[in-house]
Amino acid sequence: MPPYLAGRTREKAEFAKLLDQDPVLQNLILTGLRGLGKTVLLETFKPMAVEAGWLWVGADLSESTSVNEQALGLRLLTDLSVATAGVVFSAEERRHAGLTAPVETAYKTLTFDTLVTLYTNVPGLVADKLKGVLELVWSYLSQLGVRGVIFAYDEAQNLGDRAEKEQFPLSVLLDVFQSIQRKNIPFMLGLTGLPTLFPKLVEARTFAERMFHVLFLDKLTKEENKEAIVKPISDSDCPVHFSDPSVENICSMTAGYPYFIQYVCREVFDVWSQKATAGEDAQPIPVQEILRKLDSDFFAGRWARATDRQRDLLKVIATLDNCALEFTVQEVVDRSVEMRGQGTLEKAFSGSHVNQMLVTLSEAGLVYKNRFGKYSLAVPLLDQFIKRQYSL
Repeated sequence: MPPYLAGRTREKAEFAKLLDQDPVLQNLILTGLRGLGKTVLLETFKPMAVEAGWLWVGADLSESTSVNEQALGLRLLTDLSVATAGVVFSAEERRHAGLTAPVETAYKTLTFDTLVTLYTNVPGLVADKLKGVLELVWSYLSQLGVRGVIFAYDEAQNLGDRAEKEQFPLSVLLDVFQSIQRKNIPFMLGLTGLPTLFPKLVEARTFAERMFHVLFLDKLTKEENKEAIVKPISDSDCPVHFSDPSVENICSMTAGYPYFIQYVCREVFDVWSQKATAGEDAQPIPVQEILRKLDSDFFAGRWARATDRQRDLLKVIATLDNCALEFTVQEVVDRSVEMRGQGTLEKAFSGSHVNQMLVTLSEAGLVYKNRFGKYSLAVPLLDQFIKRQYSL
């Protein structure tokens, strides 16, 4: 977690409105590129929910959760049991042998084993079983003054249906929560993921468009960027302070992405604090060294997923004026023809070839297709990394 969370005031206010719902009609989607602080913001929402009387459960949604519907059910029961393990659902008096023996009360609680037993005993499909368990759990939680339960899941873009295997875990998740909420049971979904998440939900179930309130995270403004840099070291006892030119330099390097702000500031702080401890004057920010380390830590693993020809395509994309926003297949084709003529690309791309390769790059998490039929880079500042690789 960053020492100071800059910006995101609007997102907090929107989430506070969702917490006030009665009944629950909308769930939360927090989406945006990597490096925008989705996970951090979700963790910031947790104390807000708890303070408002909600229980909070959840985890990262790994790809194994999408293997089948049973795996999804197990994921939900596992997470729910953390909050319900101390909830008593039955009490039984036991008397030991002998008339004068004391009477003991044995309590049964909603542990994971109990939830699994209940799940197994409910007839029907996985969705029916989950609905039955969730309804029963709420019948006990509602007696404890609980406002509701938020099921918060990070990396939710990993969840998807597998029609070829006749397994539909994503559809089951949506069906279960829609049904539960129709019965006025305040169980809310909070999902974070890449921009591919919401289209995937709508594709699985068209009603998902009405079921979610979507918060699209954007880069921090310049003022918020400066706050994120300066606030954590504003304490007078801090051995390091950034001059105005240094702050401007870091703003330029990080472009408003919280992950990069934290990464670069940590590197600068470590270098300068060591010099301060040794009684030496701070040197200019080692920009090239930090970028080289960032390339190795953040970009290299993603870049390794692309083939040589795919890297050529990304090289073409990185030269587009609008590559950091949106681009079309035709724009990529036209630029590849230009670069072929200039001798900076060995072979141009056809439209069909670009389409095929963008689908593959989407699966690798390097680009994504938005709902307007255009594409965007899925990794922030990837275009600058590519330019550094090719010295464009």
